Amino acid sequence: MLRSTKDLYRYAINATDGVIGHVEDLFFDDDAWAVRYLVVEAGSWLDSRKVLVSPIAIHDPNWSERTLPVSMTKQQVKDSPTIDAYGPVSRLKEEQYADYYDYSYYWGGAGLWGDGLYPYALFAGYDGEGGRGSGRVERAQGDRAYLQAERLRQRKHDPCLRSCRAVTGDKLSASDGEIGTVAGYLVDDETWAIGYLIVEAGHWWAGHQVLIAPQWISGIDWAAETVSVEMSLAEVQGAPPYDPNMPWSRLLDTSLYQHYGRTGYWSGRPGQGVER
Repeated sequence: MLRSTKDLYRYAINATDGVIGHVEDLFFDDDAWAVRYLVVEAGSWLDSRKVLVSPIAIHDPNWSERTLPVSMTKQQVKDSPTIDAYGPVSRLKEEQYADYYDYSYYWGGAGLWGDGLYPYALFAGYDGEGGRGSGRVERAQGDRAYLQAERLRQRKHDPCLRSCRAVTGDKLSASDGEIGTVAGYLVDDETWAIGYLIVEAGHWWAGHQVLIAPQWISGIDWAAETVSVEMSLAEVQGAPPYDPNMPWSRLLDTSLYQHYGRTGYWSGRPGQGVER
């Protein structure tokens, strides 16, 4: 299911022995457009220090109670390598973080997370059995075409972790004018991939929002805070509007992709795959 990043803010992060803190921000990489870390504001027990929590550690989220249980103790968090929660985060720091928690590296494979699609497969000792999405990793690993398609999201530059909050407000431009500004993101709650950018429409449709998938982006100028897409304003204006109060479904995915004449990310994919 797709969830808005705005809804994820203030979720409680529960360690095995107590509450660590609350989600304040999300770091995504602009290579694969996937959330790599949750920025957590720790409570008074850690002098309100900000710490990073990887989706690799998350298990059995309680969406109704807005809590994300993680497989780590408060002492582990306290002793973890210090990483600047304001960024940038170097690959060396990520290696130190992964080694400390005994996670496999998410980079270097054919899939979104290593050679697979789900972050929990990189958790130490995970064998694909029991909870945490039993059997899905094996299906995803066998689905090479889809995993390769996920990697096509990468940009032609060195990957960098970016703050969802910091990028919110960046301009989004069509081939013939400015569409509006980035208002947020929709994130898959199993893969932690960013499925869409939520765009606040400009003066031509004030108060309305539209969705743009990362793979439709043709260029990014982070310094100028501008994201470009190869589509016209008329195409965007005619797209189905985004209603945050409507539960997401494959039907909404399909209508959006059909409007833009794009092939769905789910097309040509054998097996059950991932449903959003």
